[in-house]
Amino acid sequence: MSLSGAISSAQASLSNTSTQTAVISRNISNANNPDYARRDAVLATSLYGANVVTTQRAQDTVLFRASLKGTAESSAQTTLLDGLSRMKDIYGGNDYESSPASLIATMRDTLATFAAKPGETTLAATAIADATLVAAGLRDASAAVQTVRSNADQQISLQVDKLNDLLARFKVANDGVFAGTQTGRDVNNELDERDNLLKQISEIVGVSTVSRAGNDMALYTSDGTALFETVPRPVTFVASGGFSASIPGNKVYIDGVPLSAGQGASTTATGSLQAQLQIRDDLAPTMQRQLDEIARGLVATFSEKDQSAVPTLPDAPGLFTWVGGNVPAAGTLVAGMAATIQVNPALLSNPNLLRDGGINGAAYTSNTTGAASYSALLDSFVSGMDAPMTFDASAGIGTTGSLTSFAADSVGWLELNRSDASSSAEIRSAYLYRASEAHSSATGVSLDEEMSLLLDLEQSYKAAARLLTTVDTMMQALLAVVR
Repeated sequence: MSLSGAISSAQASLSNTSTQTAVISRNISNANNPDYARRDAVLATSLYGANVVTTQRAQDTVLFRASLKGTAESSAQTTLLDGLSRMKDIYGGNDYESSPASLIATMRDTLATFAAKPGETTLAATAIADATLVAAGLRDASAAVQTVRSNADQQISLQVDKLNDLLARFKVANDGVFAGTQTGRDVNNELDERDNLLKQISEIVGVSTVSRAGNDMALYTSDGTALFETVPRPVTFVASGGFSASIPGNKVYIDGVPLSAGQGASTTATGSLQAQLQIRDDLAPTMQRQLDEIARGLVATFSEKDQSAVPTLPDAPGLFTWVGGNVPAAGTLVAGMAATIQVNPALLSNPNLLRDGGINGAAYTSNTTGAASYSALLDSFVSGMDAPMTFDASAGIGTTGSLTSFAADSVGWLELNRSDASSSAEIRSAYLYRASEAHSSATGVSLDEEMSLLLDLEQSYKAAARLLTTVDTMMQALLAVVR
């Protein structure tokens, strides 16, 4: 090798080492950045030696898609579990002490005690007080359910705004990748940004990616609706001003196509948006219908009947009444009934009407003699709470059963869904962790590996330096001969 060739070789080695060191240093500085993919300086050899020709970015499409899937499913399941936990809080948390089932059971025990001692006015007042707690509990639970729906609606609005912003930022990053690819510019930073945005988008809505020519990318939702094709597709939603049992929520539209809500405790939703829709439009309304059916059951069970020899008057609300002022048909849901149920005002001034009847007039009086020992009506109320009755199927927990069993089944329905959602959340969180770890191992920065590479580069640098020193010594010797 000539001296000039040796010098060129040493210079090329130093240049390559400098570039590789810069790449490794950047890798090390981003070791804790989850949105950074490892870079490698790629060398190519020719007749003139080796040169750095490009900086390659580590990527694994299969593992990245798996992590996006895990992110979407885990986000949806966690959102659903949070919603069910808030619904559980409505019933008083772990012990369900505020649930209609618990309040009704307490009232039933008091009524049974009152029936055993119908002459004690203090027991009558206690029974009315317990009934007041039952009615207040139903009203409060109904209001809380609508608050859950309203909060979900607000979250939907916020997430739609965030999704539109993320899609706008995705366009900037994607345009940068596409333009840089056409000109041969390094687009690794834009690729990092694009992948980071994909992770954030998948938390809100499940997304699948399609790579196109020139490093361009299109996005679609899990059900195939276009989310991004060259430009972001519009995601639209109009938030509701308030909710009641009879007011449905507005739909979310992606490119004009309505986004479906998730289904089941182990939800089919991908992304938090579908899970919020499921809470607002499925789970919370189902709980509301259960409350309404419990309210209807109370009004019917404690209703008064015409005591005439030939009854001609309709059944009328007794202990419990509501804004409609009548006894609804059996097995027919009355939307929002739980929100207005209350103890009949006549009983607040005369608790003994509960024992005697006649809240709605003399024709409805059972204890016509006013005997203090009369308990037949109270006994019928106690037995009536455990007697079979028909419920609306839309409440989701069976159509036949007693009032007490239906109220208990409402708690069971909520706990079963929450328990299943919790188990699924753990499973999906574990899947996300494994997928993310696998992707990070394949594309992330390992400090041990980078430090090992730095040591190798140090040796390469020393070798190039020694070569230059040797050439310098030889040049000095040649110059000395010439002189």
